Amino acid sequence: MEALYATTVGMLTACSIYLILRGRSFPIVIGITMLSYAVNLFLFSTGRLVMNELPIIGNQASYTDPLPQALVLTAIVIGFAMTAYSIILAVRVRGELGTDEVNEPDSSDAEGQR
Repeated sequence: MEALYATTVGMLTACSIYLILRGRSFPIVIGITMLSYAVNLFLFSTGRLVMNELPIIGNQASYTDPLPQALVLTAIVIGFAMTAYSIILAVRVRGELGTDEVNEPDSSDAEGQR
């Protein structure tokens, strides 16, 4: 199960880096969102989830660490807000500039447009 989990986190990271390196704004937003999902899964895996145990130290010998779960919940909320803001910003830039390219045009392209 750990190999499947690690492969999933690795594939999410690889796909997100590929999308972040693209030249358009929407794939970059999707790539950043996927990278945040990969980080959330990684953080959740550090908690060593124990089934049917309380997340409180009490009379039990084993317990579930609540800190990674709290970090992931906080990161989900922050990631959702960041994604919404990035999409609004990308739509605004697309409306202002007429393109969603994030790279500056080549000097030959800029001279041809003048």
